[in-house]
Amino acid sequence: MSNSKLTALCYPLVGTAMLSACGTGKKAEQPEPLNIVYIMTDDHTRQMMSCYDDRFIETPNLDRIAENGVIFRNAYVANSLSGPSRACLLTGKHSHKNGKVDNHSVFDGNQQTVQQLLKQHGYQTAMIGKWHLDSDPTHFDHWEILPGQGSYYNPDFMTPEGRVHYKGYVTNIITDMGVNWLENQRDKEKPFALFLHHKVAHRNWMADTAHLALYEDKTFALPDNFYDDYEGRAAASKQEMSIEKDMDLTNDLKILHPDVQTRLAKAYELGEYARLDPLQKAAWDKHHQPIIDEFVAAGLQGEELVEWKYQRYMRDYAKTIRSLDENIGRLLNYLEENDMMENTVVIYTSDQGFYMGEHGWFDKRFMYEESFSTPLVMRLPSSFKKRGEIKELVQNIDFAPTMLALAGVEIPADIQGASLLPLLESAKAPTGWRKSLYYHYHEYPGEHAVRRHYGIRTERYKLIHFYDDIDEWELFDLQTDPMEMDNLYGKPGNESIVNELKAELKRLQIQYEDPVLEKYPL
Repeated sequence: MSNSKLTALCYPLVGTAMLSACGTGKKAEQPEPLNIVYIMTDDHTRQMMSCYDDRFIETPNLDRIAENGVIFRNAYVANSLSGPSRACLLTGKHSHKNGKVDNHSVFDGNQQTVQQLLKQHGYQTAMIGKWHLDSDPTHFDHWEILPGQGSYYNPDFMTPEGRVHYKGYVTNIITDMGVNWLENQRDKEKPFALFLHHKVAHRNWMADTAHLALYEDKTFALPDNFYDDYEGRAAASKQEMSIEKDMDLTNDLKILHPDVQTRLAKAYELGEYARLDPLQKAAWDKHHQPIIDEFVAAGLQGEELVEWKYQRYMRDYAKTIRSLDENIGRLLNYLEENDMMENTVVIYTSDQGFYMGEHGWFDKRFMYEESFSTPLVMRLPSSFKKRGEIKELVQNIDFAPTMLALAGVEIPADIQGASLLPLLESAKAPTGWRKSLYYHYHEYPGEHAVRRHYGIRTERYKLIHFYDDIDEWELFDLQTDPMEMDNLYGKPGNESIVNELKAELKRLQIQYEDPVLEKYPL
């Protein structure tokens, strides 16, 4: 076994006593296994997390995680879509390998998963919150999951015993469940891995009634490329995720009025709005009715209308993040008050990023930075000496092997991700760390009409191929064009870098055994 592999297996298990003995040939003290709290949200983007970007909102409790550990500046996903991203987490494999390529396919829970391997090595495992894999959880000692997308208010949860109905706001309820499991339901003599998956900040961004008034006096700046005309990017021009054209006034922005008829109006009125109990509905209507009346009276058109939609979207999204941040604080406080921080790693991330008006969009799916990237911060015990920024390229297929390494479990050879522990052990990147990332989005035809595409990202460049019903390439120099507006593919002077990137793209497709290479050879 190499020294780096040995270190990955023994370093994090206890404090300095174990570390000093590890790899020396001396008899080490019996390690205390690390607990893992893995928190994942839905569609939370780095732009709306203040340790990454402080232009819009403050997230002091999420920032606490980074301040007491590390923040990954270049964390990305393998497939920017909820279900597939979750499958990548659990398996450490790309979508084509784990079988969950889109939101419609069913995840095979009989395959090898991180919770299965942890449980086999003595860990208790719990899954609470959003699952979204179209099959029941497997290899969890405890699970309570939202059916499908779940609901913001008075949600139902699925359990092994059947459906259970709860009163209240979903972010509070999921946190309550997590704390209750930690306090009352687990065996405190065993190490644990708690997967706490929040619904926030998924569409349609319904805030807790306690936060309805927040951000109403804030005007959010438009992104510089809000009025993108998609010149030179054919696939971008064909999407259906435009704030102007595709954001629903009723479902997304809560304009429920007889004079406003939209595609999703009934879905909202008879769905999420109908779930409000009388007290919640009274608070909801008190806040929204003046906004509705003012909007209908204004008769906005053109740029005034689309910019009004953007402001409502940003405010509603930000309100859901406030609830999330407060609940993250509650969980961190519980761990601190119960002296659990010295043997617990807290990981926070999202299933992908999201567009907050960049390119005029909401939603995700594209390989452009805002949705390809994801927040990733870790709160670490003091035995880990790394603190601050980590700039190496990492991906959500790395999360499963990282958890296994934290637990001292050997990483199976078929896992495609890499443990992140070497990045936590030294100020310098380990020799041979990856220099490129592979991405593949599969869901077309599908919601928002984003074409199938795969691509590669290096530190400086990104090459994307849109394929299937379209054959278009895009090349971006992220150093000179971080907003990805100027497609350099086919322009003179870029032939050499295109050839290099295609060669690396092919290498990754072979390494990850993506069958797309057989049908669309490079």
